[in-house]
Amino acid sequence: MKTVYIKTYGCQMNERDSEAVASMLRDRGYTIASSELGADVILLNTCSVRDLAEQKALGKMGMLAKLKKRNPDLVLGYMGCMAQSRGEELLDNPAVDLVVGTQRFHRVPDYLDQLLASEDLEQPFRVVDIAEDPGSESTIRDHVLGTNGDRQVVAFVSIMQGCDMYCTFCIVPHTRGKERSRPIAEIVEEVERLVAHGVREVTFLGQIVTSYGRKDIPKKNGRSAFVQLLETVHEVSGLERIRFTAPHPKGLGDDLVAAYRELPKLCEHAHLPVQSGSDRILRAMKRGYSRAWFLRIVEKLRAARPGIAVSTDIIVGFPGETEEDFEQTASLMREVKFDQAYIFKYSTRRDTPAAAMPNQLSDEVKEKRNQAALQILNDHLARENQRLVGQTVEVLVEGRSDKKPQRMFGRTRTNKGVVFDGNQRHKGQLLQLRIERATLTTLYGDPTIHNL
Repeated sequence: MKTVYIKTYGCQMNERDSEAVASMLRDRGYTIASSELGADVILLNTCSVRDLAEQKALGKMGMLAKLKKRNPDLVLGYMGCMAQSRGEELLDNPAVDLVVGTQRFHRVPDYLDQLLASEDLEQPFRVVDIAEDPGSESTIRDHVLGTNGDRQVVAFVSIMQGCDMYCTFCIVPHTRGKERSRPIAEIVEEVERLVAHGVREVTFLGQIVTSYGRKDIPKKNGRSAFVQLLETVHEVSGLERIRFTAPHPKGLGDDLVAAYRELPKLCEHAHLPVQSGSDRILRAMKRGYSRAWFLRIVEKLRAARPGIAVSTDIIVGFPGETEEDFEQTASLMREVKFDQAYIFKYSTRRDTPAAAMPNQLSDEVKEKRNQAALQILNDHLARENQRLVGQTVEVLVEGRSDKKPQRMFGRTRTNKGVVFDGNQRHKGQLLQLRIERATLTTLYGDPTIHNL
């Protein structure tokens, strides 16, 4: 029985793709390895959003090539966004056997069967498949579901693929293709299957998740296709929580704001990638909204769901960004008081309009602004998390803490991680925990929980 190790770079969508591939391989008779040591096949599921992610994957493959010199039968492959973007050029590394793009994940088991069967041939073949595949949005549906104490409590559900937004900094439309959405009934069936296996929280995934179904599912009673999906899944018995990521701020219509008010299972957490607080930079990015418009959306959400957590993505050092532009971003952060922010230094991506823009900024300027934005975020998180000390919060227990395996870990409805003393019998439970102390990244719950 051959073993496969999959290493994943990048976003939650990539994690979900890797899980689906692992499930397909397991069903084909492969064993999924927990490390690369002793594996017969090593696959790197890649990301192209930033140059650093690509360089990490390329560097890792260089190390694996040395391993293959000692074990010529080892099969090495790239999957995902960088595979889609670079295609056949990745075969310049003679150790690489397989390159599979973002619409062909479901072909990986077939290709591995063929590659492993070719070991005895004098000239083993190599595979590059980055073709478009109609219907590929419905192939990412398999999950690796455990049993008993190992069961999943939370799960990602991919509801669509692709992106039609073409922001000037982003390579995703080139690596993921055009928007394609799954039928509502198909998604509901997947959620019901997950709940039957013990899942209590699902997170819907899409490049622009709020664009779900806009091409082929008409509005109904003023509700967009995405809100119709939320309302339908909300009725699944046994499901406790619903999340989604990542939307575009333009997708936060009044119907979705109303859903936050009307659907109790929809967690009070909204991730709104603002990218910049400067109208001039937002226009250069082709984001399609203004600073004032973004602030109105935040105001509507907080009115509809008091206490809602708002997180965001921010890019610093975009081409032509001045000190004044950056200060607009800094002031937006202070005004909104984001509950979390993923702050990135602008990274040039080939084949994107921003890569050819004048006034590219130096790494030193990007780093300085990155640190300044992080300081604003951390100052707020320190105050906000300390404010929670002494309060009681609802936590869905996901399992043992990765960093502190002797303790249990869960998340609040506002997506804050909580560590507490407990045991495996609490996994999957919704518990009320009193917060005793807090750091920038973690809350610590009442240790008396083990007496429940």
